[in-house]
Amino acid sequence: MIKKVLVANRGEIAIRVMRSCREMGIQSVAVFSEADRTSMHVRYADEAYCIGPSASNESYLVIDNIIEAAKKSKVDAIHPGYGFLSENATFSDRCKKEGIIFIGPSSHAINTMGDKITARKTMQKANVPVVPGTTEPIQDLDKAVAVIKEIGLPVMIKASAGGGGKGMRLVMKEEDILPAVSSSKSEAKAAFGDDSVYIEKYINSPHHIEFQILADNHGNCIHLFERECSVQRRHQKVIEETPSPVMTPEVRDEMGKYAVAAAKAVNYSGAGTIEFIVDDQLNYYFLEMNTRLQVEHPITERVVGVDLVKEQINIANNEPLSLKQEDLSQKGHAIECRIYAEDPENNFMPNPGLIKHITEPLGLGVRHDGYVYKGYEIPMYYDPLISKLIVWAPTRTEAIDRMKRALYAYKIIGIKTSIPFLNRIMDVPAFRQGKYNTHFIQDNEEFLLNEEKPSQKLKDIASIAAFFSYLKKLEKHQSPVNLNGGSNWKTFGRKKSLERL
Repeated sequence: MIKKVLVANRGEIAIRVMRSCREMGIQSVAVFSEADRTSMHVRYADEAYCIGPSASNESYLVIDNIIEAAKKSKVDAIHPGYGFLSENATFSDRCKKEGIIFIGPSSHAINTMGDKITARKTMQKANVPVVPGTTEPIQDLDKAVAVIKEIGLPVMIKASAGGGGKGMRLVMKEEDILPAVSSSKSEAKAAFGDDSVYIEKYINSPHHIEFQILADNHGNCIHLFERECSVQRRHQKVIEETPSPVMTPEVRDEMGKYAVAAAKAVNYSGAGTIEFIVDDQLNYYFLEMNTRLQVEHPITERVVGVDLVKEQINIANNEPLSLKQEDLSQKGHAIECRIYAEDPENNFMPNPGLIKHITEPLGLGVRHDGYVYKGYEIPMYYDPLISKLIVWAPTRTEAIDRMKRALYAYKIIGIKTSIPFLNRIMDVPAFRQGKYNTHFIQDNEEFLLNEEKPSQKLKDIASIAAFFSYLKKLEKHQSPVNLNGGSNWKTFGRKKSLERL
């Protein structure tokens, strides 16, 4: 039985996992780099251990350091969160070797689904629809050209070990094939240490739709419906929602069954996500599997009513799923906005720095998963994601309006954030109508990035006017200091009464 968990991560996901642990009566252990010594997850945990210098490749990615901290703290299990070592098969195996429960799938599942080419082959054997393309790494460039001509342009060149848009190239013209393959292989080698790439037919007007699955160690597997993740910038998700505005009940049922079949094909155990690419006619194809918890998991939790982290821990405890497919349904609509420490006006450059003030959004139907606080300095070493803003409402229109209200109330001073950019997305007609795909941001770039701003002259005039207004109010309401004790509010009140006479 798991009684103590080390969270091998940082930031908002570390805190999110620890919250569920606390509700389950499980102690939590934080690990932190030197840059994260004052991070909120360190404060929240029951225990905390430094695992190395600021750079992630000297701390959060060092398996030996994390295992050492796990042994010192005598934990029963390790939760990897997402990112860092969450999809590292070696880490999963090492935990098993050390007698520590890895709250996640087996190394076999991680390896099989982590390599895109192997995953495509596995899905084909399981009769799960896959995008037309190759099932072997590109070795012969002449053969690659021949295959692309057979499939038909446009195509995507993708890194087999890839993710996050790295090692990915869109080829629209025949003369771009060789340069695209070459640059894709080089980037894949640099990012993943593996230059294997493959060819995939490019789907026009693509929608990125993923299904959340849960599977136990007893052969039970369910899906918790879909998430629409098509608002992306450079292949990185920006906003997610559920249910998908393009989905029909019939297609949802079909895709859900394929998602379960995909998980069963690798004897999956734990929480995972099956990602599909969907065209405007709702033809769908397997894209990849994420063998971990997703950043956007809270919207599924809100609509389906299931704590996915608790389910992960129960599965790791070798308990059978307490849920059956027929028990699950979607209630209402949820939207998540990812809040980044980025400057949208400067090509979304990361903007680390000191948080001088923060007002978190509150109110009915609002959830905020964050980790920064007033006086905290965001380090430059990690992903610029600082929080996730999640809203729920009975309908999609109400959810959008609620998100606008929450974004309006969300104030961070000291750094640039993506909040204004996200707020404008809520006003784009295509988004409000639910008629968008993965090209949404580039199709609406002018509206999203060219926000009308007051001129410097108008700003100066407004500042001067505000200053003189302040002086007048100060002069009008000024009251003598009460040196004899008592309340100056009484003196002020008497003065106002006399003014009214």
